[in-house]
Amino acid sequence: MRILHTSDWHIGRSFHGHATLDALRGVLDALVARVREHEVDVVIVAGDVFDSAAPAAACYSLLTDTLRSLADAGAAVVVTSGNHDSAARLGFQSSLLRDGIHVVTDPLTIGTPITLADEHGPVHVYGIPFLEPALVRHLWPDAELRSQHHTLAHAMDLIRADIAARGGRSVTIAHCFAAGVDATPGVEREIRQGSLDVVPLAVFDGPDYVALGHIHGRQRLSDAVRYAGAPLHYSFGEADKPRGSWLVELDAAGLASVEWLDLPIPRRLVTIRGALDDLLSDASHAGAVDAWVCAQYTDATPQPEPMRRLQARFPHCATVMHTPEGVRGDDGLTYARRVRAARSDAELVDAFLAHVREGEGASEREAEIIRDVIDERTLTEALA
Repeated sequence: MRILHTSDWHIGRSFHGHATLDALRGVLDALVARVREHEVDVVIVAGDVFDSAAPAAACYSLLTDTLRSLADAGAAVVVTSGNHDSAARLGFQSSLLRDGIHVVTDPLTIGTPITLADEHGPVHVYGIPFLEPALVRHLWPDAELRSQHHTLAHAMDLIRADIAARGGRSVTIAHCFAAGVDATPGVEREIRQGSLDVVPLAVFDGPDYVALGHIHGRQRLSDAVRYAGAPLHYSFGEADKPRGSWLVELDAAGLASVEWLDLPIPRRLVTIRGALDDLLSDASHAGAVDAWVCAQYTDATPQPEPMRRLQARFPHCATVMHTPEGVRGDDGLTYARRVRAARSDAELVDAFLAHVREGEGASEREAEIIRDVIDERTLTEALA
């Protein structure tokens, strides 16, 4: 049996204020093409199908179109809910879906598999929707469910018990933060508090393959436990991470092979850094003209209209950051102490500039302008 493992579609998420729906549609069309090309039997979507609990109507249309296309390509589809999804909204029409499309959002179905078959016999697919301990604790009052670790461990105990009773090959789907992953700072909206919600890898022992979601980068925790990551780049922190899915092959004995299949990147992400004038003119940045750009300009002082000026050269400049270089270190003085130490109006202005610039006072040219303004004001007051 051939299984395609994907996750974290985040339908409806924006990228620095830019809609991503059209780009995602193109990537998901490419994923459907991979399903046809490799004659995939089952597609797994491991949570975070939508980006919000209340997606717009166009998001539902994209999901419906993609699920229909996957089914038309000959694959069964198993979708589970993630921490971004509303289980109720994602699962409300599950009973109306065509045969072969399964949406798992009900915690009480954990331990009851979706059973598929190939020439070697049955394959039991166990979907675990995202489990918030506080919201599911009442379902299993005899279990200690104080954290993601406890809750996923309980879910896996239910699954292992069913596997032992049924026999055969098995696959599990979960959406969580597993121990050993390399998360992208500021990207995965954390579902952990301290270390309580990190799920140890040993929790997932038992199934032939475990398809995980939540982390946006491809990661292999073991041969049988992997993250596929998101199909689009949703942050500049993800720029160096490939986009794609895992092609998992099960033979009669269980896991036979796992292969990575790349997906196209609609627009690559580039971070450029330097003085603003250099960013606007240096030929070395010419390759970024068609990319999403994060511009970090290093001038000592903020420059006027940096976004407008940068977008004249880089039409897809998405964010601008002022990250000055060569700024003097913090001298430990508070703003009040700087003000009290000033002996003239010019020194008072310089103290303000030093405070807001993290130690960098007025330049020679700025000091000259400050003196001229103060002298003009003094003369005006004297003549009044």
